[in-house]
Amino acid sequence: MAAGHTQRRLRRLIQAVAPGLLALSGYRPSWLLHDLAAGLSVAAIALPVGIAYAELAGVPPVVGMYSAIFPLFAYALFGSSRQLMTGPDAATCILIATTLGPLAGGDPERYATLLFGLTIMSGLLFLLAGVIRLGFMANFLSQPILTGYLNGIALLIMVGQLHKLLGYPASEKDFLPRSMEFFQHVEQSHWPTAALGVGTLVVLVLILRFLPRLPAAFVVVGLSILLVRGLGLEEHGVEVLGNVPAGLPSIVLLHFNFAVFNDIFGAAAGLVLVSFTSGVLTAKSFARRNGYEVNANQELIGFGACNLASGLAQGFPVTGADSRTAVNNAMGGKTQMVGLVAGGVMMLVLIYLTAPLAYVPTTALAAVILVSAIGLIDLADLRQLYRMSYREFLLSLVTTLGVLILGVLPGVLLAVALSLIWLLSVESRPNDAVLGRVKGQKGFHNIADYPDARTIPGLLLYRFESNLVFYNADFMKSRVRAIVNAQNTPVEWLVLDASAINIVDATGLRKFDELRRELAEMGVSVYVARLRRHLGHFFNDDFVENRRERGKNHLFQTLKPAIKAFLKHQQAAGKKPDDIDVTDTALAEHRWQEPVELPRTRKQEIILVPKPDEENGVIGEKQDK
Repeated sequence: MAAGHTQRRLRRLIQAVAPGLLALSGYRPSWLLHDLAAGLSVAAIALPVGIAYAELAGVPPVVGMYSAIFPLFAYALFGSSRQLMTGPDAATCILIATTLGPLAGGDPERYATLLFGLTIMSGLLFLLAGVIRLGFMANFLSQPILTGYLNGIALLIMVGQLHKLLGYPASEKDFLPRSMEFFQHVEQSHWPTAALGVGTLVVLVLILRFLPRLPAAFVVVGLSILLVRGLGLEEHGVEVLGNVPAGLPSIVLLHFNFAVFNDIFGAAAGLVLVSFTSGVLTAKSFARRNGYEVNANQELIGFGACNLASGLAQGFPVTGADSRTAVNNAMGGKTQMVGLVAGGVMMLVLIYLTAPLAYVPTTALAAVILVSAIGLIDLADLRQLYRMSYREFLLSLVTTLGVLILGVLPGVLLAVALSLIWLLSVESRPNDAVLGRVKGQKGFHNIADYPDARTIPGLLLYRFESNLVFYNADFMKSRVRAIVNAQNTPVEWLVLDASAINIVDATGLRKFDELRRELAEMGVSVYVARLRRHLGHFFNDDFVENRRERGKNHLFQTLKPAIKAFLKHQQAAGKKPDDIDVTDTALAEHRWQEPVELPRTRKQEIILVPKPDEENGVIGEKQDK
């Protein structure tokens, strides 16, 4: 009994820390052939792509191989996705190059030291975020802004690779000068280099289009090596990688200069945010296709382990790799055994087969990078945004321009700032509703959605469809004042339907009290219905002056008791006949009037065809019983 309990606890511990290890312990022999085939295919793509991205990151080719190999082993143990392949990523590499290049000042040793610090720091930030459960960061960059950011990165990469593809001289670093440089110097292209590069690009695109199961990058890089050797293109000025050191890296701890800590910390934080957002989106996408879920917090741990492994093996920061994950899924990979197989195959190449890599032409690598960059551009998403939300479409374009004009790291900060601005702009002006009865339907409904809805003269049922906090409390006050003033019959009671309010802060409380005092001076009593249980103390405790006195007798569990109380109040005041019935039938039929046209928010004005709450799924539209 005790042994079984201990075993279960150990199993839960392994699942929480290293879920991949637990999954491999239950490995089925029937999965092996699928995983072997997928692992070989992933290795065939990851190896040339790793070398190409090393060029993009400004480091020797062997560093790209280290970064492609060792993170796969770490993620296989600590990641929660069965399909995700980790490794170098175009967006990450361009961020590395643009951030560390100016700090290194052209010194390769300093660049290596800074790269080590950036990789280790990124891994530690990933781990810290996972431990304190910041997996929600995956939702921090909205999809339109992430699309705009990746589109900008893609254009930066494409312009930056043109001179390597065609062989013309280039010296500029920024997007606009580099673009102008293309038009100024394209005539000086080295034609053997240009012919090989463009030919490689065309063959690569054709393979991806018509033979998608082939490892396209492996095929074109292999063909380019054969052409360089067979035609002696190196002697005709075609640039090649040169000697690639064989053997495994030694695990070293380089000296880190803390004087540049602030510069690297900002780059690491931006890198973690962007790479985690894109990586976990990839993991979730393939998890849905295969019928399981990934844990975002565990993905942070997995990415942290990957980056620590890469840093200790003298690699650079990595994330989830879309193309390699897609190949794994297409080849039927079942578990993270695929990552172990792919890493093992590349390790054998690194030990025994690096000699042919010396003849890889840089123009072929530029072609591979260009095609990868083109894959980052999502025009379909932009078209959909244009049709669905012109405002978000503009935000996406602004993010793209920010990356191109300001640079990669400022582009990350701009993307985060735009996400926050967009969130606040939406949340600061939330939807609201005046509620009424609809004949033949239960409950109370938004009169803007039902033209035949009816309200009771003197009674205003108002629903605020958001939390009541500092950034929207003034908006709520102004909306209520405008709606009260718009009524044909003077309002005597305002009943706030609080069913959609889950959070109230100090500012929201004070603004609500201010509103109650203002309305009291106008002869309007304020009541609250359908208040969440955990918010009851806010309206009963003496947080502000007279709150206890005003709060206790102004709360109703649902809207119906509030309406009955209003009708009784009218009867007691002699404002309606003594024989008025306040049963449910009376609520459905008595004295409900045509609603007046209410002032609309800017958000409501752009909705051309309002839909009923049942179709929209508006929060708080529960039926009173």
